[in-house]
Amino acid sequence: MFRSGCIATGRPVCRGALGRRSSQSGRLLQSPLGAAKNFASRQLFSKRLYSATAHHLSYPTTTTTAAISQQQQRPALLNPKDVRLFRPHPPARYCSYRRHNMCRTHAVAETASGVNVQGRELLPTNVVPKHYHVTLEPDLTNFTFDGTVVIDLDVNEDSNSIQLHTLELDVHNATITSEGQTISSSPKVSYNEDTQVTTLEFDNGITKGKKAQVEIKFTGQLNDKMAGFYRSTYKNPDGSTGILAVSQMEPTDARRSFPCFDEPSLKAEFTVTLIADKKLTCLSNMDVASEAEVSSKQTGGVKKAVTFNKSPLMSTYLVAFVVGELNYIETNDFRVPVRVYAPPGQNIEHGRFSLDLAARTLKFYEGVFGCEFPLPKMDQIAIPDFAQGAMENWGLVTYRVVDLLLDEKVSGAATKERVAEVVQHELAHQWFGNLVTMDWWDGLWLNEGFATWASWYSCNVFYPEWKVWETYVVDNLQRALSLDSLRSSHPIEVPVKRADEINQIFDAISYSKGSCVLRMISTYLGEDTFLEGVRRYLKKHAYGNTQTGDLWASLAEASGKSVEDVMQVWTKNIGFPVVTVTEKGDNTIELKQNRFLRTGDTKPEEDQVIYPVFLGLRTKDGVDESQTLDKREDTFKVPDDFFKLNANHTGLYRTSYSPERLAKLGEAAKKGLLSVEDRAGMIADAGALATSGYQKTSGVLSLLKGFSTEEEFVVWNEIIGRVAAVQNAWIFEDKKVRDGLEAFLRELVSAKAHQKGWEFTENDGHIEQQFKAMLFGSAGLSGDEKIIQAAKDMFKKHMAGDKSAIHPNIRGSVFSMALKHGGKEEYDAVLNYYRTSTNSDERNTALRTLGRAKDPELIKSTLDLLFSGEVKDQDIYMPTTGLRSHPEGVEALFTWMTENWDELVKKLPPALSMLGTMVTIFTSSFTKKEQLEKVEKFFADKSTNGFDQSLAQSLDAIRSKISWIERDREDVAVWVKNNNYSS
Repeated sequence: MFRSGCIATGRPVCRGALGRRSSQSGRLLQSPLGAAKNFASRQLFSKRLYSATAHHLSYPTTTTTAAISQQQQRPALLNPKDVRLFRPHPPARYCSYRRHNMCRTHAVAETASGVNVQGRELLPTNVVPKHYHVTLEPDLTNFTFDGTVVIDLDVNEDSNSIQLHTLELDVHNATITSEGQTISSSPKVSYNEDTQVTTLEFDNGITKGKKAQVEIKFTGQLNDKMAGFYRSTYKNPDGSTGILAVSQMEPTDARRSFPCFDEPSLKAEFTVTLIADKKLTCLSNMDVASEAEVSSKQTGGVKKAVTFNKSPLMSTYLVAFVVGELNYIETNDFRVPVRVYAPPGQNIEHGRFSLDLAARTLKFYEGVFGCEFPLPKMDQIAIPDFAQGAMENWGLVTYRVVDLLLDEKVSGAATKERVAEVVQHELAHQWFGNLVTMDWWDGLWLNEGFATWASWYSCNVFYPEWKVWETYVVDNLQRALSLDSLRSSHPIEVPVKRADEINQIFDAISYSKGSCVLRMISTYLGEDTFLEGVRRYLKKHAYGNTQTGDLWASLAEASGKSVEDVMQVWTKNIGFPVVTVTEKGDNTIELKQNRFLRTGDTKPEEDQVIYPVFLGLRTKDGVDESQTLDKREDTFKVPDDFFKLNANHTGLYRTSYSPERLAKLGEAAKKGLLSVEDRAGMIADAGALATSGYQKTSGVLSLLKGFSTEEEFVVWNEIIGRVAAVQNAWIFEDKKVRDGLEAFLRELVSAKAHQKGWEFTENDGHIEQQFKAMLFGSAGLSGDEKIIQAAKDMFKKHMAGDKSAIHPNIRGSVFSMALKHGGKEEYDAVLNYYRTSTNSDERNTALRTLGRAKDPELIKSTLDLLFSGEVKDQDIYMPTTGLRSHPEGVEALFTWMTENWDELVKKLPPALSMLGTMVTIFTSSFTKKEQLEKVEKFFADKSTNGFDQSLAQSLDAIRSKISWIERDREDVAVWVKNNNYSS
């Protein structure tokens, strides 16, 4: 799943008008101070709104490393005998389903609601599902659905009850049979609201070792919460409202759609029948088996019943169905048909890029992963209301409109890159997550970390000119390190017990840190060996469930190395180290590792873990990957003239050098001795170390000033972002200092912005487009008068009807400057643009920039949009983005939250993912003790279930900024004055 918006709260992204992780349907919400922010959200992403947290601030990215030849990366497919293992009905020996259920019976404690394994709330194991036949008839007028589910069961114990999950379903009757005999036609039905478990009790027992079947008739609501079986609305070309019935099951919302055993390890086969009006399209995971006329229970009229072929073994969270009016395009460039669907009102041809990319990517993944895609078709569909960025349902991937449909005439280069990443992320899940699934949600990273890594890997092969591995260092790596530098972070393998805890781990740890760990181990083992281990892992566990140790075992088998001993430290512990370099003379350095906390106050009891740190020592002779710091302190030999640790920043750690060595590295950068990744990563480390007190902020500002001759986009991305991070932290400080920081940023970027210009031609490459856009936006938003005037002129022409006046790459920056320096006229123009545009990317840009207007009445108008009904619930966070760029907006956000809390909770229930995102947006931009106390006081008497982790991370981020400012308030003020940026 690709989370829809990374809330930037601690680490600003400066990606021009549209950052790479930009249009995401949502994952990037940053506080756009001092730099052109990423106005479109990015992965993480992932999927759900990246738990908005002050550290999630994701830097926009750009691209990367040299291309690797496709031939080198594509191993041959398995021979035909092996390939059959990955078809829909594999031999039983490759299914770990039975093995896992046996494991469930060990060391368990019975509870009132089920089985407790390591504190988890699990269903009892007396019966297990083997096959579901789900029949659903949605009513698109009354927003309800009628359903019947027939579940075939294996009976593991003599039983007088069956427990399964339901949520917001009305169970009307149930029948239990066993091998042709009716056991009960009217069992006693009870419900535990806390655990979401329905119990069916009956007098005549079912016997261990027998087969049984339960049939349940039920009704449910086509809700408007974007969870379970829900309704999505869109505008038809004639202006009328259309309705789709769509599904989103991950993590635990299949139980909203039909009674089921809603745990990832309880895999079963699924047969789905959808009953609908004849004119409507019905989709599910599999292809259509049959279609027949039936009498509707709801209307009495004739409808069609579409039955789909039986699926392979899969988890409930991957089941999907869609009913509605849809158009589609198709390609036969892959072994099985690949389609893109969209509702009326969307130009289906805008799905052509994603369609062609999907066919190419599926073929590529088959080669890399060594096994065939096992389903008979692959559908991708744009959903108008979707809380995530995308969802990897097997054979039927669902997306936000903006993450699937691409109009290159109105969207910039960053949006194209974003769409490519999301598509390749979701298709990687067809293997990692769908074919092989984590056994419980504490292994979510096995799904999301792998899909994230694979999307970057494949993107690098398909688009080498995008240089995505360079971007990875300032994007995925920094996102992971930012969140993991808080006390309230969590391990990659995070203990999850209850359903309401699961949504909160769809964050930068599971996605970004997970993928960084994989990149680190692939570097350690070598890419070919790593991929061979991955192929063995997929082959061994196809159609089954795994734990992290299963992956390490396959990698160890392929490499001959003790992978688990090395890697489990990284997945089972919170945090990462900072490696301090002390030069001893005689070509000797002493390295010491300690836990890194952004607040700079690590306690001894928090610093007990010793990580195996892969040093990646760069010298003039190349890179030595063989050395590891696997103790607290150790000494190493290095050349006297030039060395750098963590070459290309593939390691998960910060490096702290002396000021003298840092200066030498700056000179080495100018001489071409450091890669782009080295330079960007070194700047990122320096900025983070200043935040935590390892270095003075003035030293970092001086370091950045010395990079004025830098020519690479990714490095400038990091430079601008680090200045913006200081601006964000100093947002409530003395105006002279704030103006001085703005003047510094303006001096840094203006000359290069004017040199590159803001005209875009066909000769501009993918990266060059984003480079120009970033510089234009950063210079203009930091006060470059010539660029501001150019933006005003473009804005005026555009709003007068000249749609070519603003290039898509800089649309967000132009809107932001017009609003920052304008008034009600400009505000009304942008708001009208939102209301009248039919393109999702354009509409999102307008929403994200409205908050730039500082007038109190306009701030109120922006906040009024949240509950106006005019903004879809999936986009409710977007109007807040611009408000986080100025003190007035930050204060207004918190005030609005406190005044509208009850309605906010009602609109965004805590059990779903978006409330935590909104809490972070409303609170994490604060920087003062009294503001922290206000937040703590407000939540003191409120239940924080469902968003407690997001709140804790937001509070940690505020504390970090408080500590940073208290340490370096005077340091920054003196530096600004001494460098003539303030009077």
